Amino acid sequence: MTFHLSLLAAVALVPVIAAVGFAAPPKPQPPLPTRQQLAWQRCETIMFVHFTVNTFTDKEWGEGTEDPRVFNPVKLDARQWARAAKASGFKILILTAKHHDGFCLWPSKYTEHSVKHSPWRNGKGDAVKEVADACRAEGLKFGIYLSPWDRHEQTYGDSPRYNEHFRNQLTELLTNYGPIAEVWFDGACGEGPNGKRQEYDWQSYYAVIRKHQPDALIAICGPDIRWIGNESGTAGDPCWSPFNPADGSIDSLQHGDPNGAVWQPGECDVSIRPGWFWHQREDGQVRSVDNLVDLYFQSVGRNAVLLLNVPPNDQGLFCDTDVQRLRGFRARLDDMFRTNLAARKKATASNTRGGDEGFGAARAVDNVAGTYWATDDDVTSGWIEVDLGAATKFNIASMQEAIELGQRVAAYHLEYWDGSAWRTITSGTTIGHKKLDRFPAVTARRVRLVIDEARAGPTIHSFGLYCDE
Repeated sequence: MTFHLSLLAAVALVPVIAAVGFAAPPKPQPPLPTRQQLAWQRCETIMFVHFTVNTFTDKEWGEGTEDPRVFNPVKLDARQWARAAKASGFKILILTAKHHDGFCLWPSKYTEHSVKHSPWRNGKGDAVKEVADACRAEGLKFGIYLSPWDRHEQTYGDSPRYNEHFRNQLTELLTNYGPIAEVWFDGACGEGPNGKRQEYDWQSYYAVIRKHQPDALIAICGPDIRWIGNESGTAGDPCWSPFNPADGSIDSLQHGDPNGAVWQPGECDVSIRPGWFWHQREDGQVRSVDNLVDLYFQSVGRNAVLLLNVPPNDQGLFCDTDVQRLRGFRARLDDMFRTNLAARKKATASNTRGGDEGFGAARAVDNVAGTYWATDDDVTSGWIEVDLGAATKFNIASMQEAIELGQRVAAYHLEYWDGSAWRTITSGTTIGHKKLDRFPAVTARRVRLVIDEARAGPTIHSFGLYCDE
């Protein structure tokens, strides 16, 4: 009898649901991110760690002739690196397992130019393992940089032989150190000992990664994440995640392409110091907290990811100044975004998808993952208005799209009601995963996010207002 009553109740609900008219979700607007790309972009900040013989020779690019015995970081503490990264809000740590000098931070069986011929750990050390283990212990994801350019390897320039050598080393890294979140390649290339320029077999490299680490994203010289076109830590504005891989221009790298056929979000690499490797003379030139915050707004706040390099010193430790700046950076961001003045306030919209409050303006301010304001399919402009309940001062706005449905917004502006008219605060182009705007402080009760142009009906996951004063 219980079964029959439950069945009758379920049947009775059908016409009620139909009467309410629950709208279907918006149709995805390709290209779309993969599950891995979504998780990667939500990390927002990633730490790069440049470390090799250069740390001991005071060079930026090694020549491949360095004696492995120069590598001896007697106090190396990978847990210190990982703890500093975690405490500062970084979610992934990428290690330079091999830079252009060809020196391997793991005991590769395919070369003698590695830690196994250094005095560190009496030649028994494996820096890649220590860092991978430290990342797991601190709850960080681990990534690797493997330089295709190898100034030490004698087969470099003999393209088939070197490509095999490179695949072998890549396989070692992908099969001996647990899950890899990101594999980072740059395009540096030169002539080998035979005087010929090496031709990299990129597709075969990708195949090795897909085989051994199918969840790993391939960055920069790879299909999953694009270089943003500079090493200053700043994305373009606008910044689209859709991209046209056939267009490798700096303009395309910085801005993406709204008509691009693939989803390839941008990564902004920059170092906390003038150089990528540690140099004692630069100990007084570590970026300030204010500068790091500016970089966050110009990278993460422009729909990209910030990849910040922090180089260990010749003892194998992050310098105290670097760690202090990282802590200050995180503390400043935490203070800045602690209170969302728009959270759970009354919100209305110019249009709501199918009249269904499940897609209403309130979904953009409910602080709930997976909800969003959406319009009808044929509505590509409109607004959501938030009533703050009282005159409130703010000078930062945060906006996020539901990018799992594609990136849509091409132009927007913010405005406030001054008692007699709507006044523009600021305007912008793309939003994507996150857009952050700073402006002179405004005091108002009613605020609107106005979508002026979109590729399809906008889907706004989050709208926030903050006061950094």
